[in-house]
Amino acid sequence: GTRRMILVGMFIMGLGWLFFSQVHNLIMFYCAYLIIALGQGLGSWLALNTMLNNWINRRRSFAIGVSNALARLGSLILVPLLAWLVDPDFSSRPGWSETAFVIGIIVLVVAFPITRLLRNRPEDYGLLPDGDTEEEINNRKIEAAKKGIQIEESYDFTVSEALRTHSFWFISLGHGLTSMVLLALMLHLAPMMTDLNYSLQTASFVVSGYTAMSMVFQLVGGYAGDRMPKNVALMLFTMSQSLGVFLLTFGAPTLLTAYGFAILFGIGYGGRNPISSSIRGEYFGRKNFGKIMGISQVPMNVLLLIGPIFAGVVRDSTGSYTMAFGVLAFLAALGGICFLFATKPKIPA
Repeated sequence: GTRRMILVGMFIMGLGWLFFSQVHNLIMFYCAYLIIALGQGLGSWLALNTMLNNWINRRRSFAIGVSNALARLGSLILVPLLAWLVDPDFSSRPGWSETAFVIGIIVLVVAFPITRLLRNRPEDYGLLPDGDTEEEINNRKIEAAKKGIQIEESYDFTVSEALRTHSFWFISLGHGLTSMVLLALMLHLAPMMTDLNYSLQTASFVVSGYTAMSMVFQLVGGYAGDRMPKNVALMLFTMSQSLGVFLLTFGAPTLLTAYGFAILFGIGYGGRNPISSSIRGEYFGRKNFGKIMGISQVPMNVLLLIGPIFAGVVRDSTGSYTMAFGVLAFLAALGGICFLFATKPKIPA
């Protein structure tokens, strides 16, 4: 269930931050990062999207968009604050070690009360998705039949049935290719911008800028995903994300370029985010959503591993991030094309 997954994940993540605060060498840094990533993987995106998919059918994309938009408040507020707290140019500020320790304590303290608010599935409480009753569902079917409208019946794919569809693999590949550049930017945006003579604080404002834009377009993307083919919407938003990276990589190093990147990247990242989750629920159903989503993340996470390492290796060998992010922007555009080919699978005979 979602509640237990998130409780365990937050507990592990809190311990990871405490360990991170005591890092004194590279091996400890990698170990701390792995612990934090394990906790986040267990108790964050996958678990929460599984819960939302269980509770909401008709406006699934918009619901996920609202959830993700509110979640972005954390990044919007904390990234500039953390940049201020850990800035090495000011010895009077707390620094990274003390800041990481406080984050770990906060995560451990809030884990239990927050998870008490979560509910796994509506059926556990005698309810149905969307707050419907059996009578309301039957009445909608009758009204639709009178108007000559055929309501499409939902079908829960098994894992093996989902794996045999081309849509599963196009979604997984598209999601992986578009997320490679996202993860690489999360890790390399600050050094990339400082290479271009921007200040660390300016880099943090750019992160806040694309985070704010993504909050708005989480809602726009969720609205669009419920009203147009999800694969087409994913392709359009992905192209905006890719265009933003091309602008930052090859544009003149000015504030106009930096904030233009933040706008385009925020539109693309925010818009595609809720749809990339809801498309799996629409295509493959509720019953095995968590397993199908988890398996689809395996090829995706292989690509995520490659992205930031590739950017770092290219930067060290060439002295510039230009080639690395040019390639990653192209791969993100290729991911958009993969989404376009991820049409809704036919229900197995």
